[in-house]
Amino acid sequence: MAKEHGHSPDEIADRLATGGRGGNLKDLIYGAIDGTVTTFAIVAGVEGAGLSHGVILALGAANILADGFSMAASNYSGTKAELDDRNRIVEIEKQHIAFHRDGELEELRQILARRGLEGDVLTGAVDAISQKQEKWIGLMLTDEYGLPREEPDPLRAALATFGAFLAAGAIPLLPFILGLTSAFQISIAATLITFFLIGTGKSRWSLSPWWVSGLETLFIGAVAAVIAFFVGSLFQTG
Repeated sequence: MAKEHGHSPDEIADRLATGGRGGNLKDLIYGAIDGTVTTFAIVAGVEGAGLSHGVILALGAANILADGFSMAASNYSGTKAELDDRNRIVEIEKQHIAFHRDGELEELRQILARRGLEGDVLTGAVDAISQKQEKWIGLMLTDEYGLPREEPDPLRAALATFGAFLAAGAIPLLPFILGLTSAFQISIAATLITFFLIGTGKSRWSLSPWWVSGLETLFIGAVAAVIAFFVGSLFQTG
């Protein structure tokens, strides 16, 4: 098996210093897939209804900006709520440590015991960690409340979602913006390729082979496209 990272003292120190910082993989994947699906749904729906390409451009642009901003705002609000809840719990734990220290020390002892510490090692660890309130509360957040070590960043999450939505959502519209012949057919191909590339990119953080992840995302997008085209064809004007 290939070595994924180094194990020298300096490499370990650098990795531990930065490894706890949360990424925005979920926000990027979510924004990219939704941007591609919703924009192509408009393209397929309008094409299925037999309307002009001008309508596709108008509705597609409105979708990218309005729906993209809506998703980013929703993600910001949801992530902000998670951050607020985390801060609330931190304040509760500070109060508990101040007024119920013995009980909190017992919680800390049991948490460390469940991690395999015992005897003098356990006692020493409890004494050491309880001297640093920030580290103590951090351990309580992860082991008592099941929260991640890193605080969520609402703005970064929102920007990641919006950026991915804009970038991926513009792909189905490009053939129409450029005025290409057979724009709808090119849009289909470009959209399916986009779905596949999103899936292959996602495989970097998965145990699945790149082509499996790519085909899985491609299938999801293709189903959404077929549904949109079918619904649009029901309203075909002539």
